[in-house]
Amino acid sequence: MTSSYERIKSECKQKGVLWEDEDFPATQSSVFYHQTPPFTFQWKRPHEIVSNPVFVNDSTAQFDIVPGKMGDRWLVSCLGVLYLSKGLFYRVVPADQNFDKPYYGVFRFRLWWCGEWLEVLVDDRLPTINGKLAFLQAQNTNSFWPGLLEKAYAKLHGSYEALKYGTLLDGLADLTGGITESISIKVDSNIIIRPPLLHNLLDTTSIITCTINNGTITQIRNQTEALPNGIHIGINYRLCSMDKAETIMGDTVQLVRLRNPLAQTFSKAAANFNGDWSSFSSSWERVPMNERNRLIEQLDQGEFWMSFFDMTQTFTHLECVHLDSDTARDEPQLADKSRRWLMRLYQGAWKRGVTAGGCRNNPDSFHINPQLQLFLSEKEDVIISVNQHSVLEPKVIGFTVYNLNMQNINGCLSKNFFKKHKSLVNSQYTNSRQISHRCSLDPGRYLIMATTFEPAEEASFSVRVLGSTIRLALLETQTMLLLDPFPLLNSNTKILIDPANNNNNNNNGIACSTAQYEPVFMQLADDQRTLNCFDLQELLEACLPNDYIRSCASIDVCRQVVCLMDKTNRGRINFNDFNKFMINLKTWWGVFKMHTKEKSGILKAERLRDALFDVGFQLSTDNISILILRYMRRDGTLRLADFISAILHLTMAFELFKAKDTNQDGIISMGMSEWIKSVFMC
Repeated sequence: MTSSYERIKSECKQKGVLWEDEDFPATQSSVFYHQTPPFTFQWKRPHEIVSNPVFVNDSTAQFDIVPGKMGDRWLVSCLGVLYLSKGLFYRVVPADQNFDKPYYGVFRFRLWWCGEWLEVLVDDRLPTINGKLAFLQAQNTNSFWPGLLEKAYAKLHGSYEALKYGTLLDGLADLTGGITESISIKVDSNIIIRPPLLHNLLDTTSIITCTINNGTITQIRNQTEALPNGIHIGINYRLCSMDKAETIMGDTVQLVRLRNPLAQTFSKAAANFNGDWSSFSSSWERVPMNERNRLIEQLDQGEFWMSFFDMTQTFTHLECVHLDSDTARDEPQLADKSRRWLMRLYQGAWKRGVTAGGCRNNPDSFHINPQLQLFLSEKEDVIISVNQHSVLEPKVIGFTVYNLNMQNINGCLSKNFFKKHKSLVNSQYTNSRQISHRCSLDPGRYLIMATTFEPAEEASFSVRVLGSTIRLALLETQTMLLLDPFPLLNSNTKILIDPANNNNNNNNGIACSTAQYEPVFMQLADDQRTLNCFDLQELLEACLPNDYIRSCASIDVCRQVVCLMDKTNRGRINFNDFNKFMINLKTWWGVFKMHTKEKSGILKAERLRDALFDVGFQLSTDNISILILRYMRRDGTLRLADFISAILHLTMAFELFKAKDTNQDGIISMGMSEWIKSVFMC
């Protein structure tokens, strides 16, 4: 199949034009969506800005990207990490693109977006001010990959303005496809990062960086802002390795090897680390010459040694990108790692009334969230990540983990489980696009519940779990009929809804005598003592005690009752059928009231599954989703008539299936005519 990229090039070749992206036009709204632009932008193609543009300059390893007018330093830092990992870089920035002829003004990039690798196409018209690029740009070369990649990223976000609110961890995840994790180096002035932990991180297929994030970065606008030792604030330094320096005195000093991605962007004095163990530090005088040479020879461009202690005093966080074995295969720097992450992925959605139950603060709906079962065959550290796919209006999200080792599970767990069992792991809840958490788990089974903070909030999401011996599976409930919603009744059973007793909680306004209503039935009946749906509607309007319950007398409900109970295909029911329906209506009304706690007469959509379960229907998520789509109102609730109609639909569906399932193997065969008939009967 021809890709969109190749198709666009072919069309431009035939027409003799340069491509213009209609999905992300060269207009002010693509730059500033909400605010009034503070500048007047002119959109220019690279050859209109410089005489000899290049896409990627492979002749130098120099990273010389500056943010421009938008000041997105977080994105510059992300690109610095990506640029130092050439295998990952060329997956995001395909190398087979340039400005040489044939040239059609279209470029493509690959970004991890909404749980998958997505190819993003952009034209090469870039916003400029006074003939110079307005945003990301190479400072010392004519490379245009930074500005074009930024445009592709802005296209996914809806505008350049949206990038102002991005974060480094989200950016690293989008550019690498990895799970990002931020680890505090110190908590309350106590160092919690120790050399063994760093060794463990460096042994995995992970990219480890050190950064300073003390809450003041957003106020620092000067790109060259640095500490007295030359370390730049807001820049992610790649942690390359660890080693020990054997001193003349016989002791050892733990060292870490770091790399500054911006080492050549500034002047040499401003760019280089100048603290202890830097190139010209007197600390090296304590080390024998052969030991010094051994350590210095390990340094590559932009790299330097720093003592482990100074690292813990200088930086505030380790920011890690954990890559699964498939993703890390493209990166040569990770080829020799002894531990390779195994990744398991689940793609899902929070749907109102179906799977959007909110966090544990909502005990009546928490259980309807997607339930993921995690299996571990040995004790290990696992990293759990939840990524929401809402970009413009992110929800507050998080997750909870439960131990399932002592549970016999035959489907989704009910709300009683969560009321009786304490959670094992609780992530923080935040409106970030991604939330991740590292936890140490023993062998066994666990339940992961990824949720929004509030119920009824809709969004698609991904759950990824990294480990070594893990399996991930969605718990699902099998659709089945647990109880007969129309149990066999004695034909002599009589019922009556008593208007004077319609507030009685014991019988839901329904008394056990229909003697005075039988004459009304017979007055409306034909000579065969049967009613059609219109007669039934008139009868129910006379029998039901108030306007709310009388809503069940709609013509649609009456048609459903007749279709369900008529066994002669005449479209009519007798008095015994009427009795049977009224007795069950009493039961269903009682169930409905039991599940409408806050406001009598209104059933929250999140409680429909449990209410139908009490009637006798065990339904899968897909089946509940269809019912919610059909019956849920704008405010996210159902009324009694909706509930009764849903029960009638389900009863008819089960009866039709049972009649056709002659082998009782859960499989039926239907012709076109039968299929159409069954659809309209339901």
